[in-house]
This record gives sequence, C-alpha cells and structure tokens, in this order.
Amino acid sequence: MREEEKAVVTFTNIPSLKISHSCVPETTPCDPEPLWKADARFTWNVSFGSCSGRLGKFACLALAEKRSPKEFEPTPAQLLKHPLAIIGYVPRDAAIFVAGAISGAAAKTVTAPLDRVKLLLQTHSIRVGQESAKKAIGFIEAITLIAKEEGIKGYWKGNLPQVIRVLPYSAVQLFAYETYKKLFKGKDGELSVIGRLAAGACAGMTSTFVTYPLDVLRLRLAVEPGYQTMSQVALNMLREEGFSSFYHGLGPALIGIAPYIAVNFCIFDLVKKALPEKYRQKTQTSLLTAVVSAGVATLTCYPLDTIRRQMQMKGTPYKSVIDAFAGIVERDGVTGLYRGFVPNALKTLPNSSIRLTTFDIVKRIIAASEKEFQRITEENRKKQNHNAKIE
Repeated sequence: MREEEKAVVTFTNIPSLKISHSCVPETTPCDPEPLWKADARFTWNVSFGSCSGRLGKFACLALAEKRSPKEFEPTPAQLLKHPLAIIGYVPRDAAIFVAGAISGAAAKTVTAPLDRVKLLLQTHSIRVGQESAKKAIGFIEAITLIAKEEGIKGYWKGNLPQVIRVLPYSAVQLFAYETYKKLFKGKDGELSVIGRLAAGACAGMTSTFVTYPLDVLRLRLAVEPGYQTMSQVALNMLREEGFSSFYHGLGPALIGIAPYIAVNFCIFDLVKKALPEKYRQKTQTSLLTAVVSAGVATLTCYPLDTIRRQMQMKGTPYKSVIDAFAGIVERDGVTGLYRGFVPNALKTLPNSSIRLTTFDIVKRIIAASEKEFQRITEENRKKQNHNAKIE
C-alpha cells in the first residue's frame, strides 16, 4: 500500500531576531503584544490530518498550498500507457493475499497425490487396528492401493477442503508474518535472527489455529471411507464426537508448525539478505533459497506432523503429544516418526518453493508498481505547478 505523504513543520531558532508587533492577517485580530511568547499556542490543519502543539518565540510561518493528492493521480490514458501503475491502487496486503492464495491453491493441487500417499502412510497403523500395526505399507504399495481402490480421482480425494483451507491460511500467515516482524523489531529498527524466528513461529501458530478445523476435515475425508463431502464429515463429527473433535491434535500442530515456519521463513529471509543485490532479484535465486529453507524445516519438524495426524484420527489411543510420541516409537520404532517422509518431502519442497518464490516475486512487482505510480504522480504535480506559474 502506498504510504500517504506527511506534512512536516520545522521550527528554527533565530537568536538575533527582533520582536515584532505585527499581527497575523485574517487569522487573529491585531494585537500590540509581541507575536512570539513563551506560552504561544500554534494550531494547524493539513490535508492529511490535524494536530496542535505548544511553542514559543516564533517570528513567521510559511505554509504550502493545501492540495489533495488525488489531483495528481494518473489519468486513465496514463494508466493504459503504463498498466503496471494500476497495481498501485491495490493495497499491499490485498495483493499479497490474492497472490498467496492463488499460488497456494495451485501448489496444493499439483502436489495432492503425494499428500494423499503421505496421509495413508502416516495413519496406516491407526486405520488397520493395533493388532496389525506392524504391517506397515510402503510408498509404492500406497500408490498402488489408491489406484486399485479408488482410481485416478482417489489421488485428489480431500483436495477441495485443502484448497479451501489454504486460501485463508496463506492470507493469515503472510499477513501475520509481516505484522509480527514489525512487532519484534529492536529499538534500532532492525530485526534480529531471534526476532525473525519469533515472527515466523507466531505467524505459523496464528494461521494454524484459525484454519485447523478445515485441516481435520480434510484428513477425515482423505483417509476414512464412506464420506463424499465435507458437510457429511462435519455433521458426523459434531453428532458423534462433539465440537472439540475439530481441534484434536491442535497441540502438536502448533508445536510442529511454529518451528517449521520459523526455520523456513527465517532461512529464506537471511539467505536472500546475505546475497549480493544483483542475485536477489533473480527468480532462480528465490526458488533455490526456498528449496533449501523448506528442506531444512521439513527434516527438523516432520515427527511432530506424524504425531498430529495420528491424534486427529477417530479412535486414536493418544491423549497427549508425549503419549503419542512414546506410543509410535514403541510400536514402530524411531522410523515410525518419519513414515511418509519421502512423499511429504517431494510434496513440501515444490509446494513451499512455489509459495515463497511467488510471494517474493509479487513483493517486487508491488514495489515496481508503487514506483511507477509515484513517478507519474510526481510528473503530474510538476506539470500542474508549471501551468499555474504560467497563468
């Protein structure tokens, strides 16, 4: 969003200035008393707001002409000639929301088959029952099983609620991250590594909490047979398990997403910031940086994702994160915590890369559009001032 210009009033002390007994025309009645006083109050109003202040011993005041910034905005003809400036009318947050939502939905749809396989691998032991928990299925077996039982469409089962979820999820997460970065800035205005990690963690938890019920619905629709729509799943959960079932596994979800988003966003920002300016503007750089940051974050936080998925399942024997961690390790070993990691990595890396790269590109486009808008506005202002002087 373009920042509005602010009026600036500057007072300069002139020690050698003599007392004047003149009055201010049309604003105050003539008064033989000196114009500057220790208790003089000066009140002013500008086109962008009003304010007042107490000051003393001023001798003169010069005010610029009050003009509305809209007078200098680009004309329709100028916008047709310079279409990039049109984006200047769109608030920054709205532009980021639209770009993040579209890129997130596209990334989720493209990687939906891998996500479906990952969910089956993660929840297999709960679905088949405790007595058969040792009979884990592999990556290829899960792919074959989906095709055999549900056909090609089965790979995208549950994708609609996932796409619906990613729209507000991306919007809340990106907006929250930018907001928290401002909040965690130091007194010098700089954001430390700890501040970036904290901003990412808070943004991840905020977006997860807001959209968590949709994530639970997506999981139930993807792995439990007999359901065709989100509404069927939601009504059945309310009837049989109560409203709290929509937040089963929220604890490990918050614990898992906090370090994931913190590490992902922090590494991406720091690596981009450390690169020379000529490389920062390249899309290839953003893509490679996003892959590295997503890879590190995924490897670090995946066990908590497995715990969360198993706690979301109907009939889960786990009541807490610690209980689930101990149960999975006892039944499946440490490797059980990383079950489904390969398809998840294959899904997460392009997913996060597309999302972060698109976000980075959009920010550059927005910045360029703002500069173009301001350039045209400044040209119009100079032109009008020039014409006014001639008249």
